[in-house]
Amino acid sequence: MVVNIDSTRLNDERPAGRARSLRRKVPSQRPERASKCVTIGLLNNMAGAAFKATEHQFVSLLDSASEGVPIHVSFYTLPGLSSTESGGHHFASHYQGIDALWDTHLDGLIVTGREPRMADLRDEHYWESFTEVLEWARTHTYSAVWSCLAAHAAILHMDGIGRRKSEEKNFGVFECDRVSEHPLTQGLSPRFQVPHSRWNGVPQRDLIDRGYTVLSQITGNGVDAFIKQEDSLFVFFQGHLEYETDTLMREYRRDVGRYVKGETNAHPLLPHGYFDRNFEQALTDLRNETISCRTTESLARVTTALKDARVENAWQHSAARIYRNWLQYICARKTEHKDDHRATVLSMSR
Repeated sequence: MVVNIDSTRLNDERPAGRARSLRRKVPSQRPERASKCVTIGLLNNMAGAAFKATEHQFVSLLDSASEGVPIHVSFYTLPGLSSTESGGHHFASHYQGIDALWDTHLDGLIVTGREPRMADLRDEHYWESFTEVLEWARTHTYSAVWSCLAAHAAILHMDGIGRRKSEEKNFGVFECDRVSEHPLTQGLSPRFQVPHSRWNGVPQRDLIDRGYTVLSQITGNGVDAFIKQEDSLFVFFQGHLEYETDTLMREYRRDVGRYVKGETNAHPLLPHGYFDRNFEQALTDLRNETISCRTTESLARVTTALKDARVENAWQHSAARIYRNWLQYICARKTEHKDDHRATVLSMSR
């Protein structure tokens, strides 16, 4: 099923961080407008509750970035993701397998990550299928976005660059510095904020040595976003521009639950730069209580406290700006391709 996003039919009165229902068909479009449509594929590799949440986050972000450009989004999954772990009927009725990609062209592709089960990403059951998609994307897209773990898997396959685990999880909202001038960073502030949620990162020196360009860095703490230009522009985000206002909060509650249930040995850190100081202190007190007495009652107190949290979405504007630049880059490449094709046809007809 194809999702059609026509932002001219939306207004700006929807709550911040939340888009109204976007799954609707545009009944008709004028031919000249349809020719400007950008086709985007979302390869969603998440599972459980995160599956539909991730879909909604990316569709909402594309909508906020579109500025009137019609966008058609189609959904795909790698083999091995069952309807049970990904949304049942919704999965069955909206998603296609990657076999549907091979004989088509997409203007852009977005590939999400997935919590790893193996120490080496090449041992994950989806590795072969993932690399097939990557090789297809080189020649069948104008640009592809590789998000978080998908970025790590992509550069491991492309250039043998391995990720490295940090002593502490990069979890929260971090200030990032724009370090390169590129169409994707046009209009960005020199310093902006990006949510991150990962244990692993990639060394900047390894990226530069293998022909990647770093676009932004976490202030004093390594790489945020980077690119590699081949036939398709590959864009890599270690962070999560698509996150909605409460996503980190929900992840924190999930990880506290894992700790309480004994699935992990360490209580999660509070998300960096996310809550105000007073609320952060209240959660710190609850964290200390939970560590001293790991019970379901302590988890319930955390859940209740989080209902009163007030969080400001400090990254939404920058996220929309970056994805708007990405869509504009794709539109420019489409125009170049059409002009080249037209010139070729004219030269052959002479």
